[in-house]
Amino acid sequence: MKRLLSLAVFLVIVPHFQAFAGSSLPVTRSIGAPVGFAAACAKYKWLCGRTVAQELNDQAGIALLQKINRAVNGRIVSAEDRSSSGNGDVWSLPVAGRGDCEDYALQKMKDLIEAGFPSNRLALSVVIGPHDQNHVVLIARTAGGDYVLDNLTSAVKPWRTTGYTFLATQDFQSRTGWRVTLAGPRAGEFS
Repeated sequence: MKRLLSLAVFLVIVPHFQAFAGSSLPVTRSIGAPVGFAAACAKYKWLCGRTVAQELNDQAGIALLQKINRAVNGRIVSAEDRSSSGNGDVWSLPVAGRGDCEDYALQKMKDLIEAGFPSNRLALSVVIGPHDQNHVVLIARTAGGDYVLDNLTSAVKPWRTTGYTFLATQDFQSRTGWRVTLAGPRAGEFS
């Protein structure tokens, strides 16, 4: 009887977890890019260009995502743009080992592309983060779904498990474009 109960629980939970982890962020219409993105796109060709890379299987891809997320989070000190660059909201690679959320995300994207992760599987995303503030994370698309690399945690998580409300995401294919996302716990407030 115990075995049957265990099997029943397994058959109910595993498909739900796979569906939960294996989903892509929904996107709808085009939207203007966030302030600072166009300048970063002009400065960093890898941000809006496409690089040819060999597709990674999910196991190797997730391992690489975890490695890069931990490495970048460990070597950059969190700092607002004003204190690290002297300007307002600047989207750039970290300056002198310091940066804010979009700087972390840019560094992770650059490092992943250099490590062979396909650029058309990476996109920046603006979310409502802790304390109801806009926050930028990196989305990595795998066959198993969309995963979030975040400077606030060393864990790489499926987008649905972050607790974030996703507002807009860089277009995976047309890399200079952005799309409305509206997904997550507070998405209904913005539709």
